Amino acid sequence: MPRPRSLTTGQVAAAALAVIDREGLHALTMRAVAAELGTSTMGLYRYVDGRDQLEALVVELVLADVDTRPPGDDTPWRDSITTLAERVRITVSAHPAVVPLLMTHRHRSPSLLRWSETVLGILTAAGHTGPARVTALRAITGYMVGVLQLQHLGPLAGPGTKVIATQSDFPLMASTARDAAAVTPETEFGAGLTALLNGLSPG
Repeated sequence: MPRPRSLTTGQVAAAALAVIDREGLHALTMRAVAAELGTSTMGLYRYVDGRDQLEALVVELVLADVDTRPPGDDTPWRDSITTLAERVRITVSAHPAVVPLLMTHRHRSPSLLRWSETVLGILTAAGHTGPARVTALRAITGYMVGVLQLQHLGPLAGPGTKVIATQSDFPLMASTARDAAAVTPETEFGAGLTALLNGLSPG
């Protein structure tokens, strides 16, 4: 009987991501990833412990291409954070079903830790320290993940917005929903982040 071919963790992560992209996060199982790789489920356990490790590998695979370097010393701190957040938005938008995993595996992704370290460095240089720095980082990451999730599950251009636009009992919601047709995902993300950052003051 031929010896099973060796796999790398990169190949396993890519197979897991392919399953998620094609069928959704709920479809991620050891059996599904093994089938994607053309190996047995038991054989896959030679490389990963289970679904939890698969998820962590997928998060790192998606975020590994994000440029985590600060934009530049002469860039205003709010603009620097906007650039860093936009880099994540662009990368993760290609794999929206992965969004829920970003927070549950944030402590296991070197790329996300590097991104957060850069953001903290910018916040620190701007005068954010102590608990204020904690809440600032949490607000930025929470906003970023939350909007990406909203854009995936309930996009402004989706059917839900169109239904709201017809609700005569809620005129302000209906009017706002009609206006939403002109708001692109990029505009939604950027405008909301600007409003958030403008409200973050050092101290």
